[in-house]
Amino acid sequence: MSIRDRLSGNEAIATAMRQINPDVFAMFPITPSTEIPQYFAQYVADGKVDTEFICVESEHSSMSACMGAEAAGCRAVTATSSAGLSFMNEVLYVAASSRLPIVLAVSCRALTGPININHDYSDSMAERDSGFIQLYGENNQEVYDNYLMAHRIAEHPDVRLPLMVCEDGFITSHAIENIEIEEDDKVKAFVGEYKPENYLLKEENPLAVGPYGVSNYYMEAHVAQAHAMMNAKKVILEVAADFEKTFGRKYGFFEEYRMEDAEIAMVIMGSSAGTAKAAVDELRESGVKAGLIKLRVFRPFPGEEIAQALKNCKAVAVMDKSEGFSACGGPLYAETCGACFNLETRPKMVDIVFGLGGRDFTVEAAKSVYDRLGKIAAGGEIGDIYTHMGQREK
Repeated sequence: MSIRDRLSGNEAIATAMRQINPDVFAMFPITPSTEIPQYFAQYVADGKVDTEFICVESEHSSMSACMGAEAAGCRAVTATSSAGLSFMNEVLYVAASSRLPIVLAVSCRALTGPININHDYSDSMAERDSGFIQLYGENNQEVYDNYLMAHRIAEHPDVRLPLMVCEDGFITSHAIENIEIEEDDKVKAFVGEYKPENYLLKEENPLAVGPYGVSNYYMEAHVAQAHAMMNAKKVILEVAADFEKTFGRKYGFFEEYRMEDAEIAMVIMGSSAGTAKAAVDELRESGVKAGLIKLRVFRPFPGEEIAQALKNCKAVAVMDKSEGFSACGGPLYAETCGACFNLETRPKMVDIVFGLGGRDFTVEAAKSVYDRLGKIAAGGEIGDIYTHMGQREK
């Protein structure tokens, strides 16, 4: 039976970690994810887990330690944010190419340049092509649930890829919400024990992990990773179906909010979706056929499914909480636009970069996006496809 509680996103992740009881937690603190190892260190001190808790000298080292632990056959976890995730960059690619199913909690925070500790997705989006699966949560409940599903997805024999569980720094990481926590024994039964087929300490089948990839093998290794990422789509849905059967909460690649007859729609991620849903509800009351797609799974990108969900819309705004510096738009727009390219009839589509460095996103701001979409849908000019929203004017 679910237990009602009030937890921040960071504590929800730490609680999920405690319930799973990983073999190794390699930690290095960085705002706003520091509370995750802080909570977990208390669980270690109180004897609630028997995890090997390792304090290392950097984020690069924390991911490296997780790699060593996973290669040896252990279930390993860590957490980070912003520049810490960037400092892991080299090792993220090595972990993914070595097919080590590390689960990394990311409290998403703007990358330095200029220095900023508030939320956007510039850190996680910078690592979108590292080979990690990426799950994003709108609220603390979804963050907790994503973490409970993470190990089963990452460790599946058809996948064996590392995974990021992403939450919004400070907005969900530190805000306290009512959520449902599952009983420890039921979580352990759902997640199961980690039983890798091959690992360094297996005497029957000695192997190397992370060898030099000469030209004869490098491409084949990456093709194998690519197929594993494709396989992850099926596994994500299978694990979500079992999660719904076990705990009653339903998840997919994305949530379709009031999309059944939507003529104009927004594609958005994370906590901003809650704000946009409020705008959709107000617009529906006044007769506007507005809808919303809230993306939960960014890697693997569910392009075919999103295209089908948007195909009957007249106009769509893709909301990027990360600047791609491509001069054409942000990363979510590039993926969504590409997914819809081959539709026989496709919506007119614009990209709006918003919320950088923690800039506010309000219900009125969301309604102004739908107002623009309404004019486009009515036959008006699209105007600039790539724009920014919320910044002070010159």
